[in-house]
Amino acid sequence: MLSRKGIIPEEYVLTRLAEDPAEPRYRARERRARFVSKKGNCNVAHKNIREQGRFLQDVFTTLVDLKWPHTLLIFTMSFLCSWLLFAMVWWLIAFAHGDLAPVDLAPGEGAMVPCVTSIHSFSSAFLFSIEVQVTIGFGGRMVTEECPLAILILIVQNIVGLMINAIMLGCIFMKTAQAHRRAETLIFSKHAVIALRQGRLCFMLRVGDLRKSMIISATIHMQVVRKTTSPEGEVVPLHQVDIPMENGVGGNSIFLVAPLIIYHIIDANSPLYDLAPSDLHHHQDLEIIVILEGVVETTGITTQARTSYLADEILWGQRFVPIVSEEDGRYAVDYSKFGNTIKVPTPLCTARQLDEDRSLLDALTLATARGPLRKRSVAIAKAKPRFSISPDSLS
Repeated sequence: MLSRKGIIPEEYVLTRLAEDPAEPRYRARERRARFVSKKGNCNVAHKNIREQGRFLQDVFTTLVDLKWPHTLLIFTMSFLCSWLLFAMVWWLIAFAHGDLAPVDLAPGEGAMVPCVTSIHSFSSAFLFSIEVQVTIGFGGRMVTEECPLAILILIVQNIVGLMINAIMLGCIFMKTAQAHRRAETLIFSKHAVIALRQGRLCFMLRVGDLRKSMIISATIHMQVVRKTTSPEGEVVPLHQVDIPMENGVGGNSIFLVAPLIIYHIIDANSPLYDLAPSDLHHHQDLEIIVILEGVVETTGITTQARTSYLADEILWGQRFVPIVSEEDGRYAVDYSKFGNTIKVPTPLCTARQLDEDRSLLDALTLATARGPLRKRSVAIAKAKPRFSISPDSLS
C-alpha cells in the first residue's frame, strides 16, 4: 500500500518481504546485571542458607521484614491461637471442677459455686477467653474465688495478651514508618554526565527532595562497582571502590533544601581516570552507586536512598540545565527540567590524557618562553593533538 503511494520504494518492500521473519535482523546487546537498581533495591539473591535458625533469634526484625500479607496472617493467627489455647484451659478447669455437669441438689443444700460463672460448653469458654484477653467484660461471665488456679490462669492470659499486642502493634508501626518510605521522595537524575568544571573533567549527577520537611545531617557517598582480577589471578566480581565527591560546601554533608549537583573530580586518584567516551558504550563492568543518607526531620528515623548508573547511562559532554530561579522574592524549583541536559564542549579523551597534554603543554610553554614567537607557536600546536572538542557539542 505504501509503495503504491510512492512513500516507500517498491524494491525495499520486496526485499523486506523476502527476509526470513524467524531470523533476527539485529542481535540485542546483553546488558550487565545491576548491583543496585534505579529505585535503590539491591539485586542480590541469597541462596543455600543452611543456618535458618539465625532468623528466629531476632524475631522482631524477621516480622518487620515480612511482606504485608504474611504479617497480617501472623497477626490474625497469633490472636486466634491464643484465644483457642486459653479457651481449652478454661474448659478443662470447668470440667475438672464439675461446672459442666448438672448437679441435683438435695433440699437444704446450698448451690455449688463454679470457678467461672456461666460456662456450660467449649463455646462459652471460648467467649470467656476473648473477653479476658481483650478486656471486653460483658458481665455475664466472671472468675470467682472458688478456684485459685483460675485466678492464676487469668493473670497469665492477661500478660500473654499484652505481649502479643505490644509485639504485633510494634511490628505494624515499624512497617508503616519504615525509612524507605521517606526515600520515595528523594530523587536522582536518570542520567549522570561527564563534562568540564573549573577546567577538570567531572562526573556529575543531580539529587533533590520533593518534600518541604528536610533531611537532617544528609550525607552522600559514591562507589564504583566493577569486576576486577587481582595480580594473583583472583577474580573479584563485585569490587567496591569509594570515590570522593564535591558538593560546593565541602565534605560529604549536603544541605538539601533545593536540588543540588553532586560532582566528582576525575583526577589521578579516581577509578574513572582512564575512562574514555568510547568506553561508555563498551564498558560493561562499570556501575557507579550513589547513596544518600540522613535523618527525617518529622520522625527522627534514619533514611537511605540509593541509585546506580551503568556505563550507558553516563552522558559524555553534557551538563544539567539550571532549574532554580528567583520569583517574587522566593526561589522556585522547576522539577520538569530536573533531568534535562545540554551539550557543552568537552575533550574526547580520558582524564589521564588530558592531564598529560596539559603537562606537556606547560613544559613546552616554559621551555620556549625565551625563543622566537614562531617556534613557540609551532611547539604549542604540536603539544595538544588529543585535546579535541566533540562536534556535536558545538551544535
